Amino acid sequence: MRTDPFTDTWLFLIGQQSDEVALGWGRWLVAAGLALLILASIVIAIREWIEDPAQRTGRDVTLWVLRVLIGGMWFQGMLWKLPLFSTENGLYYWTGEEVTNAAFAIHREFVKVVLLPTPNFYVLDVLVFFTELTFAVSLLLGLGVRIVGAIGVAFVAQLWLGLYLHPQEWPWTYVFLGGLMALFSVFAAGRSLGLDAALRRRYPPGLTFGWAAGLVRVAT
Repeated sequence: MRTDPFTDTWLFLIGQQSDEVALGWGRWLVAAGLALLILASIVIAIREWIEDPAQRTGRDVTLWVLRVLIGGMWFQGMLWKLPLFSTENGLYYWTGEEVTNAAFAIHREFVKVVLLPTPNFYVLDVLVFFTELTFAVSLLLGLGVRIVGAIGVAFVAQLWLGLYLHPQEWPWTYVFLGGLMALFSVFAAGRSLGLDAALRRRYPPGLTFGWAAGLVRVAT
């Protein structure tokens, strides 16, 4: 049950939010992981601020703040995919909701016939869990944001269409989230006080070659 934004955020950070408590002792690993990611994000941002004067702008600070907030959202959302290899989690319930609430019949049938039956759902659960973990790590650290943002658009589009008819969902919510992920990709938000900026200094586009340089050009 929610109380107010400040209390709920604090409880989330210290591992006392309901989804975390349900993990038992595992919630301390989750809380520690989130704390390390946030600390790393701050350290990276400070280092980039010091080393690259071009990033000392309101635009870069704003992109960093938005990255961290949305990265935290993906981290929190990842938790209700637990426990893995189980149908007793939030992902199973909401995937089941797509059977009756997807925008198109072919989508509803695909979820019912292919995704929900076990063991198919176990595979889906693991894939979604690690996908959302990747989104969280990428956005919090500013690493590979261009490619992760693009993947995020497709990921959110599935949610938009899958829950389009749900009476308790507002389709525009997913449009806004997908739009943010698209903007992170288009504006290469990882170059704003993130690891992507550091990687591009190490492998300047057009001046370095090899697989590492090519990967940096594509992902950052």
